Amino acid sequence: MPELPEVETTRRGIAPYIEGREIREVIVRQPRLRTPVPDDLADTLVGQRVGTLGRRAKYLLMPVGERTLLWHLGMSGSLRVARLGDMPRKHDHVDLVVEDGAILRYHDPRRFGFVDWLQGSLLEDPRLARLGPEPLSPDFDGERLYRLSRKRRIAVKPFLMNNAVVVGVGNIYASEALFLAGIDPRRAAGRISRERYERLAEAAREVLAAAITQGGTTLRDFVSGTGEPGYFAQRLNVYGRQEAPCRRCGEPLRLATLGQRASVFCPHCQR
Repeated sequence: MPELPEVETTRRGIAPYIEGREIREVIVRQPRLRTPVPDDLADTLVGQRVGTLGRRAKYLLMPVGERTLLWHLGMSGSLRVARLGDMPRKHDHVDLVVEDGAILRYHDPRRFGFVDWLQGSLLEDPRLARLGPEPLSPDFDGERLYRLSRKRRIAVKPFLMNNAVVVGVGNIYASEALFLAGIDPRRAAGRISRERYERLAEAAREVLAAAITQGGTTLRDFVSGTGEPGYFAQRLNVYGRQEAPCRRCGEPLRLATLGQRASVFCPHCQR
């Protein structure tokens, strides 16, 4: 599933090709996504110019005229830039054609993603209103993690992946951040000290920033807005490496299931 670095990589990749451009045509091949494609999409978009793209958690925000489109990539979706004459492939569901011939093309084999109108403001749309802070913003720090975790028995990894605590720290990056911070993902969130939460917050920022620089993590479906894979998978310390030797100490990595998600960790380095 595309996580925050993959969505941010997509935003940066497609922005130069569509920001400030007028939309000339909208093609909807498959309207039945997780949320049906709005019936008024083409009528509203054609003739409007695309504003500056934004991102909130794993949602892409596309201002167009007086409204804003909300894109979500779901489990297998991608937004790529094509050119006039590039034939659509299977599962290419929506095209936005802009004035210079660039095409923003939404591809989603599983159709768990969507494109829809933002409902009101970021604080009013029910899909966004209760989200926690961005992990790379000043609003996210170890003090917040410590405060929200008091008396919580839930394991620290699913606690960190809770979007009400902080957005965008999904399975891959939570695993990697906990490894860098030296924290066992099974440990109860309420039993971790303020000092260790400061290390965890810094580790999460470090991992996410590095993943964005590397273009995200390509494990199966993800490519950037220009069709390039992400290269952060080459730097993974624990995710997907169960039974392989730890890159730090050489001990075999272990696999646990937390919150119905696979969690790989080093029993020696993560206490």
